[in-house]
Amino acid sequence: MIRHLRTTAGVLLAGAALAACGSQPPHQGSAAVVGGERISIAAVEARVGEVRQGVAAETGGQQAERAGLVRRTVVDLVLDRVVAQALVDRQLTVTDGEIAEAKESQARMMGGEAELARELLVRQNVPADAVDSFYRQQLGIQKLAAGKDPRTPEGDAAIRSALTDAGAKLKIEVNPRYGRWDVQQIGLVTAPADWIKQPAATA
Repeated sequence: MIRHLRTTAGVLLAGAALAACGSQPPHQGSAAVVGGERISIAAVEARVGEVRQGVAAETGGQQAERAGLVRRTVVDLVLDRVVAQALVDRQLTVTDGEIAEAKESQARMMGGEAELARELLVRQNVPADAVDSFYRQQLGIQKLAAGKDPRTPEGDAAIRSALTDAGAKLKIEVNPRYGRWDVQQIGLVTAPADWIKQPAATA
């Protein structure tokens, strides 16, 4: 069930770890800039490291490195902001109570909180400290379906429309080492682009 939820609307979902804007130039040290807020390279690397260590501990180090883990992590962190913006645009909210209820329900089905945490980590690349963010985003995606079943073409279209509008508003820029954010595809595509702007030459 978790796996199905994660692929709803054909986009990768997960929790977020955004770095606050500092005094640095907006692109320096950034994996992405979303609505003026930086997602730092350090935050991406920390999240990837946490997943790798957690999966290795759960599997005894037997599970091979997953292709595209870093890029998927960047997608997840950017998408968190896109979903949040889409909810604001449509005057929707996800409450802490809804998150707790969803976690409890799935924990019962999985056989307990420990099994749920393991499933999220090993299958979905969600470390322990990102579980609430994961559910906030999942529930947000469902609400963006505007009362329709997210698995239907109508529900999928409503979700994509909301995420596309939000992505365009946020003016997402991604470090080209990871790719480029495509607003229509709601994900990363490979395309070179200028990142840190060079100062204009002086006469």
